[in-house]
Amino acid sequence: MTTPQSERFFELWVFLSTSPLLWLTVTIGAFLTAQRIAALAGGHPIVNPVLLSIIAIVVVLKLTGTDYRSYFEGAQFVHFALGPATVALGVSLFRNRALVRHDVLPIAAALLVGAPVACLSVVLLARAFGLGPDITLALAPKSVTVSIALGIANEIHADPGLTAVFAIATGITGAVIVTPLMNALGIRDYAARGFAAGLASHGIGTARAFQVDDAAGAFAGLAMALNAVLTALLAPVVLALLMP
Repeated sequence: MTTPQSERFFELWVFLSTSPLLWLTVTIGAFLTAQRIAALAGGHPIVNPVLLSIIAIVVVLKLTGTDYRSYFEGAQFVHFALGPATVALGVSLFRNRALVRHDVLPIAAALLVGAPVACLSVVLLARAFGLGPDITLALAPKSVTVSIALGIANEIHADPGLTAVFAIATGITGAVIVTPLMNALGIRDYAARGFAAGLASHGIGTARAFQVDDAAGAFAGLAMALNAVLTALLAPVVLALLMP
């Protein structure tokens, strides 16, 4: 037996669910709430706003019985905004251009070691643990930002859904562990910390780096871009050599 209040709530939901702005509002609201929770937690790495937002949105979609396609149709502006947001990383990079010029050789060395290791190690581990070819292919571009990882997935004939999941999971994991790991290793240079975060955990790691220091964010953004280019070239070669 329904009450007048539940009937009114149902009617309100029916009205809101037809609005294209509903899921955009839910997405922004979830992230702002997650940011507030992270601030209350003192910016602790494990209280990652992206992770909290994903959990909250998944719960809402599950409770409302909304499929991903319907959600994306309403929240696609966030996807569109990723392009300008990525370009905007150049502002911080420009501010730190003198530091980048000074560290150009260490940057090149870290990239030429880190990018191949990120791709090669995960393929070797996948084969060592007997994972199927579908999973192995999807894992290869895991350290590249999602939009580019999907492009690589198309070239290597990997499942785009699995590729996106692995890339996001890698980004969140890196963002959570980068600060305590760097502290444990005694690495205090924010440029080095940021470059490692961006190379290993792309956009989400870069966002975490900007929370800590502007120079760290600039180097993370640089690493994210360079790693995306190099991995796009390396992944097909690595898979051709190692996949049966």
